Amino acid sequence: MRAADFPYLSGPTPLALAHRGGALLPDNVGLENTLGAFRRARALGYRHLETDAHVTADGEVVAFHDDSLDRVTDAEGRIADLPWSEVSQARVGGVEPVPRLADLLEEMPDALLNIDVKADAALEPTVEVLRRHGAVERVCIGSFSERRVRAARRALGPRLATAAGPVGTAALRFTPDVVARVLHTPAPVLQVPAHHRVAGRVVELVTPGFVRRAHAAGKQVHVWFHSWSVEDAPEYHRLLDLGVDGVVADRIDVLADVLAERGRPLTGGAVG
Repeated sequence: MRAADFPYLSGPTPLALAHRGGALLPDNVGLENTLGAFRRARALGYRHLETDAHVTADGEVVAFHDDSLDRVTDAEGRIADLPWSEVSQARVGGVEPVPRLADLLEEMPDALLNIDVKADAALEPTVEVLRRHGAVERVCIGSFSERRVRAARRALGPRLATAAGPVGTAALRFTPDVVARVLHTPAPVLQVPAHHRVAGRVVELVTPGFVRRAHAAGKQVHVWFHSWSVEDAPEYHRLLDLGVDGVVADRIDVLADVLAERGRPLTGGAVG
């Protein structure tokens, strides 16, 4: 199947994805992956939202980046070791509760979610949440673990959009046999960092040839940014000029302005 055959990917491109709700939007700083952050992204016109999935000790799937609550909440401990009754009391930035994946699906029934499954234990509960909410065609599943992505595809069937992970795509520029293998996987999306560090140097991964090969294979290219990457309006313009199909942005206000400048304003769905 080609990317256009998946409901999650069938809209006009480029797609604008709010990374953790848009972690560097001024009103979202310190409040990533909260319902408040996602609401603010929706208010800017974002329909595609990127989030992460962890699971509590008693099986609740939460939208949260790290396994530990310590970094961004007023609580401590590993999510995997705590029951939902305790995780639900934590406040991101001291203000916002940690949301369940089910909360996000229920509150925003027309949102399209890119979900990074962060732990093996989170996979089966995430699958069950998506089944229970009839949300298979609303999501794209990615992970640093290709094994998790394959397992999700087996569990949820051929209508599930999946993304080839960074390990495979990072090698895409350098090894012909890896190019062939990744481009012929069932994953309709290649999720690629704009740049990657290889042997101490920064390498540009997203090139005209890279995008051309992906499109020839019927796949979309979605670009994300490392914390050390330059993410600004000129970089967004550069990537869009290369023909990328999606941008996973932290600076969602800046990306919205860039898209409007290019005559592709956000409308609450795919960029059109």
